[in-house]
Amino acid sequence: MLFDVIRKRRSVFPAQYNETPIAKEDILKVLEAANWAPSHRKTEPWRFKVMQGETLEKLGLFLSLKYLETDPSPKEFKAKKIIENPKKASAIIAICMQRDPMKSVPEWEEVAAVAMAVQNMWLACTELGVGAYWSSPALVKHMGDFFEMNHEEACLGFFYMGNYDQEIPDAARGSIEDKTVWL
Repeated sequence: MLFDVIRKRRSVFPAQYNETPIAKEDILKVLEAANWAPSHRKTEPWRFKVMQGETLEKLGLFLSLKYLETDPSPKEFKAKKIIENPKKASAIIAICMQRDPMKSVPEWEEVAAVAMAVQNMWLACTELGVGAYWSSPALVKHMGDFFEMNHEEACLGFFYMGNYDQEIPDAARGSIEDKTVWL
């Protein structure tokens, strides 16, 4: 049931992934789920770049070098984590937004549409039993140096994906009544 999938959705981090690869068919299902997100004026601003295999190692090295180059006080442990995390994933999908060339809707609506696409991806991963995590490091602004991006396209983060063995704990939320005002 949909409500059960929504309640079970969790961040599953690279340290929790095992080495079992994710089938390409499952990645395609996740991307297809993203494609059904709503967007104002049907701009469909989501764009994805799927990275697997050697590209994950190259991504980690690229991000680590950018971190060391751009951070005023880089830390060795963080640079090492930046290198290692991508290699733990079965796939990483760069989450990008292609701005509507006509700028027919506000930019925040395009970002919101991409976020809804990512939520669809996350729910699909939950249904498939695949761990997922949306990372949005400041380094994403440099991704045009790693892969080709179109004019007015921006990288908003990375969607890490991996299979996992351990139980994912239940989560708690505060009451919706404390967050709602009925007028």
